[in-house]
Amino acid sequence: MKSFGITATALSVIALSATAAAARDQIRIVGSSTVFPYTQAVAEEFSNQTGAPAPIVESTGTGGGMQIFCEGVGENTADITGASRAMTKSEYDLCVSNGVTDITEAMIGYDGLVMAVARNSEADWNLTLEQVYLALAAEIVQDGKLVPNPYMNWSEIDESLPDVAITVMGPPPTSGTRDAFVELAMHAGCEENAAAMELAEAAEKKSDWVKENCSRMRTDGPFIEAGENDNLIVQRLNTDPNALGIFGYSFLYENMDTLIDVHLNGVDAEMETIASGEYPLSRPLFFYVKDAHRGVIPNLQEFVDEYMSENALSDTGYLSERGLVALPADERAELQARVTSGEGDFSVTE
Repeated sequence: MKSFGITATALSVIALSATAAAARDQIRIVGSSTVFPYTQAVAEEFSNQTGAPAPIVESTGTGGGMQIFCEGVGENTADITGASRAMTKSEYDLCVSNGVTDITEAMIGYDGLVMAVARNSEADWNLTLEQVYLALAAEIVQDGKLVPNPYMNWSEIDESLPDVAITVMGPPPTSGTRDAFVELAMHAGCEENAAAMELAEAAEKKSDWVKENCSRMRTDGPFIEAGENDNLIVQRLNTDPNALGIFGYSFLYENMDTLIDVHLNGVDAEMETIASGEYPLSRPLFFYVKDAHRGVIPNLQEFVDEYMSENALSDTGYLSERGLVALPADERAELQARVTSGEGDFSVTE
């Protein structure tokens, strides 16, 4: 059982600098670009309600945020990181090796990973995950072997698709959104492709073949890495009606006046379909708290309390108004009790 009282790690923070924690009066938060707008909303609400300095919230990507969060314990290190996937074993091991041993994981709700286009696009965008895989994979299977992806136009994949160049903007490899897209879209689309599955079935382990051969995104032009700032993708879509963008549902939700989702496997990206799991690219969102900083970094505990409040997390809360799909009431109550108290063991296994 963990406690965020005066633990050995908390004492180590104080030992690093007796006055440094007091000198830093702003909470420091890093991590996922998808979680960023939710955390920023909580930061603003927290500051408005308490008069405390608003936390510094940086959009570094999930992977980048984990690296920063796990640098160590002390006032020069981050207090919280947001993540659009769960912490990996290698990230947890890095934390532990640097003395970050007391961590609380909070799964705050669900998000849909969307492909979107400008509302003024003349095409009827309705894609299967197989078509997404065939458009964006670095290699696809033709004539029984893997070859560099030859498709440059959507209509080359299926004549019913728009006869326009494949142009898709998405996140870089450091992003949890990229990790989620590879798993939920690329792997699933690969598994819908009969030619790929013939090779996979002949392999020693099908899942290993899919992971090894269906994960790499193409680098020859049709897929464009647009960095960690999803707002830049939104801006580009509004200037190119034939371009598609990949980002979290919240960015679509905030820009529905100019953007519309691409139907995937015939399902719209909506709160109801994301919550039910009917939408194929739905995923959980997280943040992680460095418990040794509770009670040491001013206002950190109070900020966590606000993030866990019904005002923020309920299905009528202000985060829902920004696109977060809320957890069921019973799951939310368990989360709130565990995260606000900082109690409960956390570790990551393979």
